[in-house]
Amino acid sequence: MSTDHLLDTPLPQLLAEHNVDVSVLKADPGFTGGAYVRADGSVLFVRPAGRPEAEWEMMARAMLGRVLRVPLPDLPSLYELTEL
Repeated sequence: MSTDHLLDTPLPQLLAEHNVDVSVLKADPGFTGGAYVRADGSVLFVRPAGRPEAEWEMMARAMLGRVLRVPLPDLPSLYELTEL
C-alpha cells in the first residue's frame, strides 16, 4: 500500500479493504486508540467513545500505517504511537 492511498482513501473504505474490526469503548481522556493484531493476522482497532472524529481519522490511519509498515509523516507532537 502506498502512503498516498493510506492518507487519501476514505477511512471506512480503507478499514474494509484490510478487514479491520473496530470496537468503540469508554476510555480514559488521554487514550486515543489502540490496535491489536490477532494470531490469525486480522486487526482490531479500539476507538475511544466521545473523541473528535478528526482525531480518530488521524489515529486510525497512523495505526494502520504502523501495522502495514507504510511510512507516514510524523503525528502532531501531542500524539505518539507505542508498539508493545
